[in-house]
Amino acid sequence: MLIKKGIEDLALFNGKPAFAVPRSTSNLLQPDIEKFLEYSKVFYQQGQYTNNGPNVRLLEKRLADFHEVSHCITFNSGFWALALTMSVLALEHRSEVVMPALTYRRMADIAAWVPLKPRFCEVDPATLAMTRATVEPCINEETALILGVHPIVNGCDVKGLEQLSSETGIPLLFDSVESVYEGVAAGKVGKFGRAEGFSLHACKLLNGFGGGYITTNDGALAQKLAILRGFGFSGLDNVVLGQGMNAKLNEIHAAMALASLDDVDAQVERNRERYQTYQRRLAEVPGLRLVEFDERYPTGYKNIVVELLPSWPLSREITLALLNAENILARSYYAPPLHRKVMAFPHVPADLPVTDRLAEVFINLPCGHRVNSTDVGEIVTLLEFMTRHADEILEKTRSGNQG
Repeated sequence: MLIKKGIEDLALFNGKPAFAVPRSTSNLLQPDIEKFLEYSKVFYQQGQYTNNGPNVRLLEKRLADFHEVSHCITFNSGFWALALTMSVLALEHRSEVVMPALTYRRMADIAAWVPLKPRFCEVDPATLAMTRATVEPCINEETALILGVHPIVNGCDVKGLEQLSSETGIPLLFDSVESVYEGVAAGKVGKFGRAEGFSLHACKLLNGFGGGYITTNDGALAQKLAILRGFGFSGLDNVVLGQGMNAKLNEIHAAMALASLDDVDAQVERNRERYQTYQRRLAEVPGLRLVEFDERYPTGYKNIVVELLPSWPLSREITLALLNAENILARSYYAPPLHRKVMAFPHVPADLPVTDRLAEVFINLPCGHRVNSTDVGEIVTLLEFMTRHADEILEKTRSGNQG
């Protein structure tokens, strides 16, 4: 890393960036190329590239075993995995889905496609996750579905949400796209609610280039989703569901996901090393708090989330600008929250003061396959430099003199 002797060395002020190659918050795993090619040869030699080919079938079996469930259904994206499952599970003649506003920026769009009207709930400030206590006030005669969203570090209130679902009869679907390896007090993520949704995007723990999947113990649900993703066909040219679409995972994506799955345990160990380096080094930086993984349960250690405490001397906007200029591609954590966004579809307006406050103070720091522990140390060293020179940085930014 380039040594920063003064603020004129910061890239935002025309210094040279700390990293020539950007360090991202995305996972970007590159599994063993030979394993990927070995899986690819299977479908190539059989001449079946899609429509439930050999790699898709193997991947679904292995993921069902991995998550300790009876069924796994793959899709061409996490978006359609969730959207189609929501469309099946939502109670008829009801219009609303309860979800947090502190989540993925397009989650409300997924609900709108179904179509369901998002009703946003608060989250617990300690966990950044929805709980039974935050969801229950949103339940009414129009509630068709509860979308239980896990935050990107640790899990949500699985037990409480399942109890609420059981008591009200409202189906519960979990969005678990950041929780592939995670466990909670009730067990391994993947087997809760009516179903759980995951992503195979390159930014996630399991890289399938793209794609997604649903896990469930409900055989009838699994069968219906398998038909929906394939144009509504059941057998040759036999259309049994009119709302079917082409949402199948193809064989090349399944091959990549299988190679990634082969690597997952080793990957988690590498993630643990990065996380522990952040944990050790960030403890030395005043004004920053690492959101720590709950190591009582299995965890993938993938995402690094940091809170900017009141004693941190720079705004989040300036902090991110400084880091991004150095090719440290840190990002704000789920900001703006969904209830603050302009939406071109029906939704329930919400007043969420806890979410508003939380959405202003967290950032994601680089992690994943393209980041090593030396990089982590250099990122934290730069954060230390920023806090030591905060007054000079603020004066220079106020004057508008950024080079």
